[in-house]
Formats: sequence, C-alpha cells, structure tokens
Amino acid sequence: MQWWCSAQGVAWTWTWRPYVGVWALLLLMTVAYVRIARAAPPAERGPRSPRTWAFGAGAFCLWAALDWPLGALAAGYLASLHMVQFLLVGVIAPALLLLGLPVSAYLRLRTEPRMHAALRALTHPLIAFVLFNLVVAFTHWPAVVDGLMPSQLGSFAIDALWFAGGTVFWWPVVCPVPERPRFTYPLKIGYLILNTVASTAPFAYLTFSSLPVYATYELAPPIEGITKRADQQLAGILMKIGGGLILWTAITALFVRWYREDEARPARLREAG
Repeated sequence: MQWWCSAQGVAWTWTWRPYVGVWALLLLMTVAYVRIARAAPPAERGPRSPRTWAFGAGAFCLWAALDWPLGALAAGYLASLHMVQFLLVGVIAPALLLLGLPVSAYLRLRTEPRMHAALRALTHPLIAFVLFNLVVAFTHWPAVVDGLMPSQLGSFAIDALWFAGGTVFWWPVVCPVPERPRFTYPLKIGYLILNTVASTAPFAYLTFSSLPVYATYELAPPIEGITKRADQQLAGILMKIGGGLILWTAITALFVRWYREDEARPARLREAG
C-alpha cells in the first residue's frame, strides 16, 4: 500500500488510490487544533470564527495538494502540478494555518523560555528569508528532485521541507510571538516584495531552459494534451506569477491593515487622554 504519493513510472489512470499517510497527518493536525482551540477565548473559536475558517482553508490546501489526484500527478507525471503542489504546501497552507491559531496559543509560548528563544532566533526575518529560499532552491534542484521523488519517504521529505520552510517564512509576518516591534508594516511589506524578486532565478531556469531539467518528468508516462517542455515552462511561470499573486495578496492585506490602524490611532489617543 502506498502511504504517500511518489513517482511510479506507470501509465496514469483516473482510478482512485488512498494515501493513508496524508489522511493520518490531517487527522492529527485537526485533533491538535481542536485541543488548542478549546483553551482559547470564545471569540477565537467556534465554526464562525475567522481563525477557524483560516485553519480549515489551510488544512484543505494540504489535503488537495498531497492526496489523489493532484498529489499523485505532481509526484511523477507533471512538473507544472508539482509547482502547484509547492505553492499550496509551501506558501499558502503555512500562512493560513498560522493565521488559524488562536492568539492565546502564541502567548503561551512566552512561558517556555527555551522555545521562545529558539523561535526568536529561527524566525528572525533575515534568517527566515534565507532559510525559505534555500529550501526552495534545494527542493527544486534536479538531482534532489530526481533522487527523492521515486520513493515515498523521499517525496514526503520534500513536502515536509516545503511546509517547514513556509512556516518559518511566514512566522515573522503573521505571528505575534516572539514580539518584533521594529519589524513594522513597511518592513513586512518590503520582506515580501524582496521574496518576489528572489523567485526570479528558479523561474528563469525552468522557463527558458531548452531541455527538460527533471528526468522524473521527462521520462514519465505522457499525459495527453501537454508536451514535456511546455509542462516545464508552465511550472516556471506558475512559480513566478502564482507565487507573486500570493505574495502581493498578502502585501495588499498588510497595507490595508496598516492604513486602518493608522487611521484609528488618533481616536485611541483621544480615549487614552
């Protein structure tokens, strides 16, 4: 039985296949979230809470990216869907899941000095930026993809690295603990804009290469309607345009929040006075 999606080297069929590892992971995440949410104030939990919706959307993104059919097609048939999987697992899902956690859960981290210190170091914006882009470069390097994707454990390792890298990347933007008063809205916006520039190199490498760079997808059984080169070019375009749309959506949200807080500041000062 396959517990995780990996490159199989057999002709694609639309026959449904269960991936027990994906369902077990999502079940564990949901149970953990319910336990955390129960300890949160009423305003931060319940089916109507925005945080609950954010967690649900993040969990759905993970399920859609890792389970059949997208997970199987991305693992060993289409590089373009492999890139869609990366965007879901490594960029969208971590942001939504972090947004879904109650503030009270973050505040409890203050009571764990070692954890708090480790997070302060690991999620420093400069460290987070470098780590995330190293993960992106490493997990898209042809030798790594071709070496890991044929095995379930290797495929799982790539997905885990994407998710871990995305969590570290979004933490300084989304999470209130550890506190970073100097990492203001303009700096957060600049941090995200800088990452849109960092994706240019892998985008160009995939899009403008005259030959397929991944043997996994070059030698995979063909999928009707798309050539190997077009598939690879589409993967590069999705990395640049799809990733850019995600980041610019976040930038817009930060700008709106910054504007609203700035507009509300005089009223708060009058009340305090």
